[in-house]
Amino acid sequence: MLIDGKSRDALSGETIERRSPGHRQSVIANWPAGSTADADLAIAAARKAFDNGPWPRMSGGERSNIMHAVAAGILANLEELALAECLETGKPIGQARGEIDYCADMWRYAAGQARGLEGDTHNAIGDNRLGLVLREPAGVVGIITPWNFPFIIVSERVPWALGAGCTVVVKPSEFTSGTTVRLAEIALEAGVPPGVFNVITGTGPAVGQILAEDPRVDVLAFTGSVRVGTQLAGIAAANIKRVGLELGGKGPQIVFADADIEAAADGIAYGVYHNAGQCCISGSRLIVHNSIRPALLDRLVSLSQRLPFGDPLGATTRYGAMVSDQHIDKVASYVDKGVAEGAELLLGGGKVGADAGNFFAPTVFDKVRPDMTIAQEEIFGPVLATIGFDTPEEAVALANGTLFGLSASVWSRDLETAIQTTRRIRAGRCWINSVIDGTPEMPIGGYKKSGVGRELGRYGFDEYSQFKGLHMTLGRPQPWFQS
Repeated sequence: MLIDGKSRDALSGETIERRSPGHRQSVIANWPAGSTADADLAIAAARKAFDNGPWPRMSGGERSNIMHAVAAGILANLEELALAECLETGKPIGQARGEIDYCADMWRYAAGQARGLEGDTHNAIGDNRLGLVLREPAGVVGIITPWNFPFIIVSERVPWALGAGCTVVVKPSEFTSGTTVRLAEIALEAGVPPGVFNVITGTGPAVGQILAEDPRVDVLAFTGSVRVGTQLAGIAAANIKRVGLELGGKGPQIVFADADIEAAADGIAYGVYHNAGQCCISGSRLIVHNSIRPALLDRLVSLSQRLPFGDPLGATTRYGAMVSDQHIDKVASYVDKGVAEGAELLLGGGKVGADAGNFFAPTVFDKVRPDMTIAQEEIFGPVLATIGFDTPEEAVALANGTLFGLSASVWSRDLETAIQTTRRIRAGRCWINSVIDGTPEMPIGGYKKSGVGRELGRYGFDEYSQFKGLHMTLGRPQPWFQS
């Protein structure tokens, strides 16, 4: 772990062993099994660094320069970070390289914005009055990240928190702690002061929950399941702690009759199979116009059958391993429910290449009803549920017909149709003729049970800022008491 600028083992001396999901027999990491006592040390370090340290008191330009150095450090260590990400998560090495490079760009963007953060002025509230809105850092931020995109998700939050002047305690998944620890080391080498960026490793109950409970933590940012997010939000509410949540998704991909079928099929495959479907913004529901449904499914099944999977270190691998045997069993149980409830299994549905690692076959369902389990619940695997529609109104109703609202795609050559459809979809991230696209300039977040708050873009800094209204009277005020 990294606490107050120092590398530390757990106070208990216990560790957590991690085996690579894409290389079943390979032990690739041992991380400290932190406890509440370890988390207490990290929170104390972050609190001290915020209350008394230089980071919140630096100019935006000074913080920006250091954050640019972090971005450069990420690029200088790209191959090391990509290898760790590949081995711990099971994702293909090519994908991991692309993600690390993208994260460096997020740090650069946040660094640039950090020196331009502003408040507001009100010069029209009276001849003798002037109002200022002061932006201040929110304080100590606890950040809990999941195992599917550990480096991306920590880089979607930490640069914005640090850019606003906050200090952080990050708790990564016990499955994928390596790149987060290494990122904190790179930040320290770049000039981030000790105590500003702390990382604690271990399980959620041992070191994550305290970030919601401890009153020394001012803000909690959690990415993960609806179940855990709801629990943490309830705990944080007892302390009136600000909470940002990015939770589950059940992303619809709406394909209209005029869509480019070849492009749509390729995008749909990417949307549901990216990261082996272990993606909260996965396009796991195909909502397709009935007139093109057979042709699109034929094309999609053909693509799915030729998807290159296997060793995540392979140069041509596009489809990697799943995080654990337990998670594969969970995905398989959803496939069983889909069959039992009457959906038609067109492809896949089980393990593949089990001798090499935790691989699950690309899986496509047709004839799915909107009320089926596979159409309503987040599977978090490479399983696509296909539902037909006849009118645009029906497509929108189907898209909005779950408890989630994280992402959605619309495929159409008609720009008016596409834009009007996305305007009616209740989701925080939408794409037209693409899927799982992103840039640091654009905000992300959810509607409904997919979460609260927004990360990235200019809006992301507001999550980690407090705003203070300052009223000034110019000249002598009107006396209240007349003698």
